[in-house]
Amino acid sequence: MVTFFACLALLIIGFFTYGKIVESVFRPDERLTPCTAHPDGVDYVPMKPWRAFLIQLLNIAGLGPIFGALSGAIWGPVVYLWIVLGTIFAGAVHDYLCGMLSERNNGASISEIVGIYLGPFMKTLMRVFSVILLLGVGVVFMVGPAGLLALLTPSTLSVRFWTIVVLVYYFLATMLPIDKIIGKLYPLFGICLIVMALGIGGATVLHDTTRPMMELTFENLRPDGAPIWPLMFITVACGAISGFHATQSPMIARCMTSEKQGRNIFYGAMVTEGIIALIWASAGIAFYYNPAHGMGALLDLGGGNSTVVYEMSMNLLGPIGGALAMIGVIACPITSGDTAFRSARLTISDWFKIDQKDMKKRLALSAPLLVAGYFISMLDYQVVWRYFSWANQTLAMIVLWTGAVYLCRYVSKNASLMAAIPAAFMSAVSMTYILYAPEGLNLGASGYTILTYVIGLIFALILASIYIVRVYIPAGKNDRRLDHHTA
Repeated sequence: MVTFFACLALLIIGFFTYGKIVESVFRPDERLTPCTAHPDGVDYVPMKPWRAFLIQLLNIAGLGPIFGALSGAIWGPVVYLWIVLGTIFAGAVHDYLCGMLSERNNGASISEIVGIYLGPFMKTLMRVFSVILLLGVGVVFMVGPAGLLALLTPSTLSVRFWTIVVLVYYFLATMLPIDKIIGKLYPLFGICLIVMALGIGGATVLHDTTRPMMELTFENLRPDGAPIWPLMFITVACGAISGFHATQSPMIARCMTSEKQGRNIFYGAMVTEGIIALIWASAGIAFYYNPAHGMGALLDLGGGNSTVVYEMSMNLLGPIGGALAMIGVIACPITSGDTAFRSARLTISDWFKIDQKDMKKRLALSAPLLVAGYFISMLDYQVVWRYFSWANQTLAMIVLWTGAVYLCRYVSKNASLMAAIPAAFMSAVSMTYILYAPEGLNLGASGYTILTYVIGLIFALILASIYIVRVYIPAGKNDRRLDHHTA
């Protein structure tokens, strides 16, 4: 229990200390924001800071900090370190930079931002990659809540039925102005999210005598022996760092009324998500661990993460409390899935310069995306989740390198290291994983585990070297910081 509360304290302290440092480096000012400069009543809609924060939190806090944290908990308490350090020094920095860079570029989608700072080739690559990722996210966050709803309702209402119901809601949320459905429903979903987190966290602490919360150990407790590196760093995606957030932050960048709201909205929402992941990871560790048999409940229970969430909620909180917790868990992915499809629409509209004030044009983009999502949902959910997790961290890597380039060119060379270091780390994670994992080259099963580590490290060093030679060193010779940063 001591480890849990220490990690919780570190996350809160990180927001008030490192978050302040990141903000002071970026130097937000009083310039007009996109929604105050040209509101359109659809996507560029001024919002109060508390509402913008809540929407940002619900956009990014899908099933990742719950399912990902529960899966990561099988490795044992070592998962705490990745959640805490990843959130403070990588995930929250990533979210703040991509949100603020969007704000400074007229609310542009992340693919357009990457193109501005990394060039036209990366812009094209990111446009395609972002749309594919967002479709995957939408599917993951469509099938996940549908499976949970099926557990809570009569057997006559199948997962396929609930998938269609969720899909209809997604269609409306994708099409209508952001303040009509998302702005109205998210406060209610926010209450569910808070009740869920407090309920599970409080019950885990109260049940410490019967289901003890383990203290920190670096031992790999996973029964099947799957290595911590790189698997845990991909599995626990949204609870530490997630490239998906880079696709969501521009939506709120279009609704901010002041740049100075950025730290609370972007850095703060990521820290809050880290707290949610910490709660579920600690509950998972306590739920899985049996002194006589070790870890493994998630591996033993049929039905995967949905079944584990259901069993944990009912065991810890009873039927009524468990049902409330499940509603909170269902709300999380729904509030990320709807904005995933919405963000895909915005990415394509930015790509082809399609004005979104016209309802017919929004319909022309939204309908094909939702139809494609429905057919993808028929694929194996676990396979889609694994590819989603890898794509998540790969996108985070690209966005961090983009942030490093911006900071190096327009702030200072030393400041850029706060993005470049986690970017290099995530580069090693992403490359090693795709070489090691079954959905990649599957070299881990062929006995080449060490080789995947070496190639992953070399890949990170190559990208770091390119950054140093092409960006870091030239930055001191051609200083363009002041004019862009005050533009």
